[in-house]
Amino acid sequence: AAAVAAPRPVNCEDKDPPHPPRYPFWIKSIFHGHEIPSVRRGYEVYRQVCATCHSMKQLHFRHLVNQVYPERRMKELASAYDVVDGPNDEGEMFTRPAILVDAFPSPYPNEEAARYANGGALPPDLSVYTTAKHEGLDYIFALLLGYRDPPAGIACRDGLYYNPYYPGGLLAMPPPLHSDGLVDYEDGTPCTKSQMAKDVVNFLCWASEPCHDERKLMGLKALSACLIGSGICGVWYRSMWIGYKTRRIDFTKAVM
Repeated sequence: AAAVAAPRPVNCEDKDPPHPPRYPFWIKSIFHGHEIPSVRRGYEVYRQVCATCHSMKQLHFRHLVNQVYPERRMKELASAYDVVDGPNDEGEMFTRPAILVDAFPSPYPNEEAARYANGGALPPDLSVYTTAKHEGLDYIFALLLGYRDPPAGIACRDGLYYNPYYPGGLLAMPPPLHSDGLVDYEDGTPCTKSQMAKDVVNFLCWASEPCHDERKLMGLKALSACLIGSGICGVWYRSMWIGYKTRRIDFTKAVM
């Protein structure tokens, strides 16, 4: 009776945060590469929406040349930013339009200014964010579209927003893709929230691994060469050793 009355541990399978759904991104396949049109649209989403808070210090404008945009178009986009350079001949710093060798400008001059502008929270750098997070593609996509009202029993103070895919459920970043039509795509693609989320995730994935397509192509070539080499070695092995493996040696008693 005592064994029956003893409390049993409660088995809870719920995860905090829940694992994001596995979305069918094109790049996940072993035979597929980056969707460059989507990457180009994703850069527009980052430039017009995400760049107001998040930096990409490890990415330079030259990285996008002939990968995402032609050189002439990339020079036009870079010249829209002002960067601090110097010192000049008089020993003073000066401001000039950005060129291709410059890194993406940061929205804040230092970390303290970033925290002050965002209520104490530091917006993370997005240069390698998709590789820094587990299942980064699915996580970022689910996070961008996962904002909702907090359920009953969860107090959400001012300046925080509820998102079930963020650890703890509350984060200081307001919904960046709060409505459709935030960006005017040059190719005429409908600018919905899910489309913007997909495009910016593809851009962040490309920014984390710009050489992904070349690396995957080299791996497929190496794998094909190994398979062909294995077949040649197998044929050679059979042809060279077949005489030794199939021969029969009989020993007879010597006649004296």
